[in-house]
Amino acid sequence: MQPEKKIFKYPYTYSLESGRELPGFELAYTTFGTRSADDDNIVWVCHALTGSANAAEWWDGLVGSGMYFDPARHFIVCANVLGSAYGSTGPLSINPLTQEPYYHDFPVLTVRDVVGALDLLRQELEITKISICLGGSLGGQQALEWAIQEPDLFEELILIASNAVHSSWGIAFNESQRMAIAADASWKQSNPEAGIMGMRAARSIALLSYRNYDTYNFTQARDNPDQTDEFRASSYQQYQGDKFMKRFNAYSYWILSKVMDSHNVGRNRGGIVHTLNQVKARTLVLGIKSDMLFPVVEQQFQARHIPVADYQEIDSLYGHDGFLIEYKQLSQVIRAWQENKGKLQPA
Repeated sequence: MQPEKKIFKYPYTYSLESGRELPGFELAYTTFGTRSADDDNIVWVCHALTGSANAAEWWDGLVGSGMYFDPARHFIVCANVLGSAYGSTGPLSINPLTQEPYYHDFPVLTVRDVVGALDLLRQELEITKISICLGGSLGGQQALEWAIQEPDLFEELILIASNAVHSSWGIAFNESQRMAIAADASWKQSNPEAGIMGMRAARSIALLSYRNYDTYNFTQARDNPDQTDEFRASSYQQYQGDKFMKRFNAYSYWILSKVMDSHNVGRNRGGIVHTLNQVKARTLVLGIKSDMLFPVVEQQFQARHIPVADYQEIDSLYGHDGFLIEYKQLSQVIRAWQENKGKLQPA
């Protein structure tokens, strides 16, 4: 069984939080599995910064046949967010008002804009109940925002390595990446390859925040103690930048980093604590001990202020990227949490 790829077309004007508008949009999405008659098996996966609608591809140890979220038992939905590079409306899409690609004219988006589009897809699919909504990093930000916008929609919420407001530390990392893109002389041009070498450097910066000191000392150690150049860590950064260039574009990377920066559930809602108290779903908040980008204090804060929440931690050498790598630990914690109806002992 393979995920079924589809396109949702929204032909009406879509108003954004900034005051700007999109003259309609498209969302690429997948469904995986068979929807039950009473809709009690719907799992909605929200992807992270550069993910796609195919969760079974980038989260293949957690989503897929024989995995914890199995299409034999679940009806799994995942949509590529607005602004991304994997089939949804983004900066390289044709603006129907000009019949030219948006390029730099694509509007800045927020997490709320992204979630509003997801909810329009949800309505199109006539889904009135989602058993589980989960996501890591930016995906967790979307899941939390959605549970605030539509508190009666979700039964369970799983937030992994995420937060209630994006930190100044995280914004600084994203701004450094955008500075790298802007330093590329081609970035001012309007073509699909604009800023691509700057994005290559930006991805190298990002990787430092996704991993940590111990990760590099273990996985990218010197080949011999007498080296003076051509270090393994250097070639690894080059390799990761090159790989990313082949699958993404600088415009989408810029837009989605801004989306992450925008995240603040308390904005114009009476503050973060007040807003977190509006979440009705039974929630598992999961942190990664070695995460330097979304440190565990952020997940602990979420768990303290979401009314029905359980906090757990996993240990990983891989820092923030642990949410994409530590499938076994994630599956074990989620299974125990669901089987015990949230009555786990704090980590």
